[in-house]
Amino acid sequence: MGKYIVKRLLHLIPILLGITFLSFALMRAAGGDAVTYLYDNTGTAVSQEIIDKTKAQYGLDRPFLVQYGNWLFNMLRGDMGESYVSHKDVLETFLSKLPATLLLTLSSILLTIAVSIPLGVFTAVKHNGWIDYVIRFFCFTGNSMPNFFVALVLMYFLSIRLGWLPVITNENKAVSLILPTLTLAISMTSKYTRQVRAAVLEELNKDYVAGAKARGVRQSVILRKSVIKSSMLTIITLLALSIGSLLGGTAIVENIFMWDGVGKLAVDAINMRDYPVIQAYVVWMAVIYVAVNLITDLFYYYLDPRVRLGGDRCE
Repeated sequence: MGKYIVKRLLHLIPILLGITFLSFALMRAAGGDAVTYLYDNTGTAVSQEIIDKTKAQYGLDRPFLVQYGNWLFNMLRGDMGESYVSHKDVLETFLSKLPATLLLTLSSILLTIAVSIPLGVFTAVKHNGWIDYVIRFFCFTGNSMPNFFVALVLMYFLSIRLGWLPVITNENKAVSLILPTLTLAISMTSKYTRQVRAAVLEELNKDYVAGAKARGVRQSVILRKSVIKSSMLTIITLLALSIGSLLGGTAIVENIFMWDGVGKLAVDAINMRDYPVIQAYVVWMAVIYVAVNLITDLFYYYLDPRVRLGGDRCE
């Protein structure tokens, strides 16, 4: 098991390095100069001498590879630089915004699990019945709507028309969490209900289920002890992908509801060309996806004997 983990980690190191290098290069090649843009936003005219001095202060006058090497060396030491806009430590700023994103991710995942798994199993058992068609219709509709549209619809009905919830985040975090959680959970629940339904249906059509029914085993027992357990690999994969995408991709929802997380921080940094903050967000996303993939592989290793046998042969 230890060798398997080490081998997976060694495979992931070049992926992380490649992602950071590409993002660093794309930011520099995207056009526009961070320092010039920063001074333009202040509304005051500055001389080229001041601009050149500021570039030298942030190391932007050096060759690209030197800039990347310095950033990578400092990052490995835990120093992600200073924000060009706020002049605060990037790592401290990022960590201060992280709990809000983790809270939003956790609430969305829990709501998705609580709804999509029971609903997916139920529609698989009742497949091709009228209630199956109704649930599939709503799932198709929910999966077709982008998050920003769902957010606007929820804000209009629940906040503006009914006045039940605040439009944007306020001091009451528990109440403010409801709208962004619903926004993220609606699309995920719609998608994963269909995926769970497909996985359970596939298991229900296998021979061992027919044999269990022929022996008089109740359907609820078959579902609980065999079908759902056999479908867990698919369900775990879906949940792992959801966690990765939520931790890295809640930026739009966080901006709409003014939820003070890392997604909103990243969008603000992109608008201001705050390179150190953008790079910190890229590293965060890369680490999250790599970590989620590793944890998913470990779940596979425990749940699927074929993975263990294959890994042992490779070792």
